Amino acid sequence: MTPEPPAGRRVVVLGASGFLGRHICAAFTAAGSRVTPVSRTAPGAVALDLSRDGRAGLARVLAGARVVVNAAGAVWSGTEQEMAALNAGLVHRLTEVVTGLPERPRLIHLGSAYEYGPVPFGTSIPEDWPPAPTTPYGRTKLQGTRTVVRAAEERGVDGVVLRVSVVCGPGAPRSSLPGIVTEHLTAGRDELRLAPLLAHRDLVDVRDVADAVLAAASAPERVAGAIVNVGGGVAVPVRTLVDLLVALGGRPLRVVEEAASRDTRSDALWQLLDIKRARRTLRWSPRRGLAESMRDLLTAAGLPPGESSTTGAPGVRLEPTIRAPGKDRS
Repeated sequence: MTPEPPAGRRVVVLGASGFLGRHICAAFTAAGSRVTPVSRTAPGAVALDLSRDGRAGLARVLAGARVVVNAAGAVWSGTEQEMAALNAGLVHRLTEVVTGLPERPRLIHLGSAYEYGPVPFGTSIPEDWPPAPTTPYGRTKLQGTRTVVRAAEERGVDGVVLRVSVVCGPGAPRSSLPGIVTEHLTAGRDELRLAPLLAHRDLVDVRDVADAVLAAASAPERVAGAIVNVGGGVAVPVRTLVDLLVALGGRPLRVVEEAASRDTRSDALWQLLDIKRARRTLRWSPRRGLAESMRDLLTAAGLPPGESSTTGAPGVRLEPTIRAPGKDRS
């Protein structure tokens, strides 16, 4: 596929009302693309129930598109059945529809770092790491990724998977750790109880993810069948993330770590993606640091100007990094 400039392209974004989808739509619009948002409920979007609607509805929406972005999916709050329907079943229907279009668009599917499952502490995870997810979310997301890769290899679909780490930044969902802390700060609560904050996570700003999607849409190399990690390139202790948000919020909030309960998200204590392939094939690197991302999250949540720090957070190391260079095995 010959890369096209963003201006004038018709781009369809599935899951346009979600955290990722909203920022992806905004990025393509700013680049001059003609964006068709698809969502079951969002005002102004093409209304489709992506968990149930069949191939005919998808085909009507996708006809004439040059780029299709699948940012739809069921996350941790969904049931295993909902995860299977959106994270795997939808992707199967989507690849079949794209295969049958007279002019096939580039399909960009958003996967998840949780597809890898637990890895040894200190590992920088390349795309060819053998995936072994331990949660329904990770398993169903891996099914979707494999569907896109097979469609590229067996049917010539111009599909690429962006395997995304933990996303943060303005508009982060309330169910996420940054969202939970932000909600307590904006509500003026004085105590927050959390499970033990033992993990390290690779955090990437949502706007950097949107930039990676734009880069994948215009990648000069043919990327069909590729899996590309998209992450922040840093393993951040989640305790430091919480301390940073509290410091930037400028309000007293006591954080209490309680005895661990069963966490259905992941038993992986370490996450760090090797992003050399993204730098090489997409010419993409994350640009926003953790402090900027957290400040913008608090501002978007409505903390009055001056209550969130604009210069830093005293007593908190803003870039608490453990970097594992790894070997470029992509």
